[in-house]
Amino acid sequence: MAIQQTDRPGGRYQEGRRRSEGNGERLAQGLGWFSLGLGLAQIAAPGGMARLIGVPDDDENQQMMRAVGMREVASGLGILSQRHPEGWAWARVGGDVMDLSLLGGAWASDRTDKERVAAATVAVVGVLALDLLCGRQLSDEGGRGDGHGYMKQARRLSGHGRTQSMEDEQWSGAVHVRKSVTINRPAEELYRFWRDFDNLPRFMTHLEEIRKLNDKRSHWKAKGPVGFTFEWDAEITEDRPNERLAWASVPGSSVHSAGSVNFKKGPGGRGTVVEVEMRVDPPGGAFGAKVAKLFGKEPGQQVTDHLRAFKQIMETGHLTRSDASFGMIKHPASPPSSLPRELQAELQSGSYSSGSYTSGSYGGTAS
Repeated sequence: MAIQQTDRPGGRYQEGRRRSEGNGERLAQGLGWFSLGLGLAQIAAPGGMARLIGVPDDDENQQMMRAVGMREVASGLGILSQRHPEGWAWARVGGDVMDLSLLGGAWASDRTDKERVAAATVAVVGVLALDLLCGRQLSDEGGRGDGHGYMKQARRLSGHGRTQSMEDEQWSGAVHVRKSVTINRPAEELYRFWRDFDNLPRFMTHLEEIRKLNDKRSHWKAKGPVGFTFEWDAEITEDRPNERLAWASVPGSSVHSAGSVNFKKGPGGRGTVVEVEMRVDPPGGAFGAKVAKLFGKEPGQQVTDHLRAFKQIMETGHLTRSDASFGMIKHPASPPSSLPRELQAELQSGSYSSGSYTSGSYGGTAS
């Protein structure tokens, strides 16, 4: 009696599918680096790039070249910052169509080098084909994902995983930051201020806006290097009042991040130790972190400045920028040792509201 053998779900079909998975991500990585390199060249040498594609090296074309370069850099950083950059890949397709439209206008001009314009058009069509292929592959691979990585991340942040530490999290190009500061205020007040996300842009200067979506989820908008902005959704994964708050970006976010803040009694019962731990995949991974550092946006320095600013606001009621700071970034000045009487009375009476802490609303001198 003959028995016919058929492929089961874990057989040849699954093996072939596993081989094909990841092709889109590898192609996206290559396109991301290409986009980043091209964009930096267009920003650094717009005149030379204009001549290369056959258009006049004038002010108008240089401005256009810089704008296209900034778009390319944003696309490159977006692709390199995500494990599944499907949205950024399709954004590149839209950029290619825009480039073809610009080259069509250049072809109709009498002031352009037609041979170079034609060569540039052929090159863009080739890149467009690759971007379309990449977008389709990422869309197919994304449909087979199960969100396992996000769930593991959320469990670790909430303390339900193997360990609460994020040391062993496998993130590509991730930056791990752990900083602490002692603040001369009770944990209850510090937690209450931090838990109201409307307050975070007050001392996290890279944040432009945080919009609450529901009790646990919010939409964040932050400033990045070279004037770019990034937006993502984050979700609270653990909330222990007056003790600990943890969060993580949701799947598909343009910024891959997770973190926690703990509030502990200070040595000898004096003040509260605020410890922040963060894991961030900057746009562009490890390379993006190095680029960000050049513009004063490196995550470790950011967290240090944020904690200093948080300490100053909670101990003085306002944030003062030090005149001694140099460069593009102004750092928080050292807070005075005593708390203003007006703020002290408000905190003791329980009449605190997030709107009370406006810049300069209380007295105090920075030292």
